[in-house]
Amino acid sequence: MNIIVVGLSHKTASVDIREKVAFAPTNMEKPLAALVAIPDITEAIIVSTCNRVEIYATTHDIAGGIARIKRFLADYHKLSLDTLDSHLYSHHGEAAIRHVFRVASSLDSMVVGEPQILGQIKTAYGYAAEFKSSGIILNRFLHKAFSVAKRVRTETRIASSAVSVAFAAVELARKIFDDLSDKTVMLIGAGEMCELAAKHFLNNGVRGVMVTNRTFERAERLAEEFGGRAVQFDDLFDYLHKADIILSSTGAPHCIIGPKDLEEVMRRRKLRPMFFIDIAVPRDIDPKVNNVENVYLYTVDDLQEVVTANLQQRAAEAKKAEEIVDQEIGQFFKWLSSLEVTPTIVALRAKFDEIRKAELEKTLANWKDLTPEGQKRLDACTAAIMNKLLHPPTSLLKQAGQGGRVDLYVDALRALFELQTGEPEPGDLQDLDD
Repeated sequence: MNIIVVGLSHKTASVDIREKVAFAPTNMEKPLAALVAIPDITEAIIVSTCNRVEIYATTHDIAGGIARIKRFLADYHKLSLDTLDSHLYSHHGEAAIRHVFRVASSLDSMVVGEPQILGQIKTAYGYAAEFKSSGIILNRFLHKAFSVAKRVRTETRIASSAVSVAFAAVELARKIFDDLSDKTVMLIGAGEMCELAAKHFLNNGVRGVMVTNRTFERAERLAEEFGGRAVQFDDLFDYLHKADIILSSTGAPHCIIGPKDLEEVMRRRKLRPMFFIDIAVPRDIDPKVNNVENVYLYTVDDLQEVVTANLQQRAAEAKKAEEIVDQEIGQFFKWLSSLEVTPTIVALRAKFDEIRKAELEKTLANWKDLTPEGQKRLDACTAAIMNKLLHPPTSLLKQAGQGGRVDLYVDALRALFELQTGEPEPGDLQDLDD
């Protein structure tokens, strides 16, 4: 049995293409049922996010299985396969295992180390389990992927530093204040960057949020979303002393806060520190405010430096993560390779024993004067000959099952002796550690 992966991602397809092949998370039963109804596709899982759509499946026919899943993607979404195919990638065997382990560990993400993808794969697996499109192999495969991702997050610092401007602002604020639980954030502007930064600050435990904007309705909307307070733009300096962290991103053509403005503000704050983050271009805050005692100003360039440094750190941690993936691939691939060894050996011995017994029965039918003791000895002799004949191929299969191209031997034996084997049993899963 082979694991195959067919899909596309932000690396191979634009958002326009990705949207066209996305699967609705609330309607997974139908596509999963259609997948496992495809000839020789025995198990299937669909992972569909904003950055990737991938199908993980098991099949005996690698090339045929990949071709049929590509056709399924095109037909299900009513697209031309010729158009879609150039955006698709496929993996099988060890390469498929590596790919899924890397995806789950966020080594293949647009932002390496982001945590969302693991949860998205777990959700996809949940649908497959619910609608019974996953089985012995993919169940074990996905659980192994989850444990690999856990190892990566536990044993490396791949997700420990900010790699977005919005989150870098939070990281710097924590360096200044240590504890954010008693701090209030003021957003000057109600754009996307302010909104994203506010979410990060709230996730990191700030006490409250104030929002001001030239269009008061937008300030009200954003304040309501965060359970905060909207402030009229003209009243900014009446409320500024209540804020510990100020994030400004307006479209003003000139600075809206200068050092003179902060002298009264700091007097009312009794010189308690204030952290200003100016991500506007042109700048909203005069750089000279840094000369005011206990005022700390960072611009978008300062934040970008933090992001760049953190990305370099993540790249170094990613190398450690890749080593973990390499270790885990070998263990899982060994288990996968050995899955069909035991049923093939059983089928081979059963085939030989069936022939032996049939021929022995013919011989005994014409050997009337052979004593019962002689019949037993003849049975034992033919069984011993069979065991000696089967010993070399059996030993070779067992050794191959510990790694390497066991599928070549299994396929050859099945073809040569016309063997029929069943699917692996759940008990076969016990020889691989979690």
